[in-house]
Amino acid sequence: MAKKRETGPKARLPKGFQDIGTGDIRATSRMLATIREVFERYGFEPLETPAIEYTDALGKFLPDLDRPNEGVFSFQDEDEQWLSLRYDLTAPLARYVAEGLKEQKLALPFRRYAVGPVWRNEKPGPGRFRQFMQFDADTVGTDNIAADAEICMLAADAIEALGIPRGQYVIKVSNRKVLDGLMEAAGIGGDENFAVRLTVLRAIDKFDRLGAEGVALLLGAGRKDESGDFTKGAGLSSDQAGKIIGYLTAPGVTGAEKLARVDGLVRDSSAGPTGVSELAGMLQLCQAAGYDQSRVQFDPACVRGLEYYTGPVFEAELTFQVKNEDGQTVRFGSVGGGGRYDGLVERFLGQKVPAVGFSIGVSRLQAAFAALDKGNAAAADGPVVVLVMEKDRLADYQKMTQSLRQAGIRAEMYLGTAGMKAQMKYADRRGAPCVVIQGGDERAKGEVQIKDLIEGAKASATITDSKEWREGRPAQISVKEEELVAKVREVLARHQG
Repeated sequence: MAKKRETGPKARLPKGFQDIGTGDIRATSRMLATIREVFERYGFEPLETPAIEYTDALGKFLPDLDRPNEGVFSFQDEDEQWLSLRYDLTAPLARYVAEGLKEQKLALPFRRYAVGPVWRNEKPGPGRFRQFMQFDADTVGTDNIAADAEICMLAADAIEALGIPRGQYVIKVSNRKVLDGLMEAAGIGGDENFAVRLTVLRAIDKFDRLGAEGVALLLGAGRKDESGDFTKGAGLSSDQAGKIIGYLTAPGVTGAEKLARVDGLVRDSSAGPTGVSELAGMLQLCQAAGYDQSRVQFDPACVRGLEYYTGPVFEAELTFQVKNEDGQTVRFGSVGGGGRYDGLVERFLGQKVPAVGFSIGVSRLQAAFAALDKGNAAAADGPVVVLVMEKDRLADYQKMTQSLRQAGIRAEMYLGTAGMKAQMKYADRRGAPCVVIQGGDERAKGEVQIKDLIEGAKASATITDSKEWREGRPAQISVKEEELVAKVREVLARHQG
């Protein structure tokens, strides 16, 4: 048999992108509505900025600090100006604030939230896409440490509102000034040691996974992993590496105890003491508001990747365990993060405009719900399907469908041309909670049949032969036509909690 010749383009997704189906879209909508309610409760206002910005507005603060501007999707317009798809929601906010302040249209502090897709021109991998959604909240125009503490509380409240209980998450906090002080104490301060510091920060970020021994190797000559791949280290001396490890393993049960030890390590640096003071103030404010260290805690290994952070940094981590791709049991990990960035708006105006914000990774949270088996998608998400038993009665079936819709019930009449078996299969694939059936016998009695597909699926698992099925007709009832809406509502209520 001759191979069929392809005459059109190949149907394929671009690498690193994904199609999103109905169930995931609805789950995302519910999640965003919950997060939005929490952010609104805190007094944040919505803002929407374009997906495209001038490339120079994004600045150097892009994915990998050692290859700036290569991590974005860019193109030139008709005026040969370079434009880029936004990398995050923070750089567009900085541009918006700078314009608003220049035109004297913005009152400070300015508090906004934003949600939308962002794009990163990076190598895709399992669970790592080039387009994904973020949900941010930011306070711009104040250096009050209460704003940083409030962001941590906001993150905790949003996670709990989504159904993740206390004890299964933690908001980890640290401070870039403390890390700068640590680098200075270790003898790697100054611009000439920028690349070394970057390697050290990446090593610190791996502390939770590799422990002190693994990080020590990355601070020194390097480390070979289980696969045999070698990662070159920072090349620090044993004394320098010892200061970093001492910071990561600072003893103490409470954040205050750990901070006291860290203070001793960075006391003689220029920025370290300020960072310790800011962290102590944040933790005290959180504690006073009822957010103890089981919810918000100091973690020396909290780094955050972007260079634009200038003070406190935060990471929202889910602490329950899941199986990774290799079958190993690991903590689920980060679902969001943020920090203080006092230099972004300054790039446009030449004057300091302090800011702090937090970004929730919506896709990561959805993966968390799947791991927790939260049943984030409702059991009866599909529409009620009215079957067409007699093709010359389309008007009657359409009238039934409209009566359900007018009562606020999602419903559709089957619009294909197949028989009942295919229609039932269609309803099942649509995720219909129930179907409405009216043949000649039911019409003569002024009745309709309502078949509960969810209960029927449960019952069919226990029925062993076709005779029992026919006699029992599980989860199928006859009702008067005028009772259709009320009985369908009962079915939906049963499966929606």
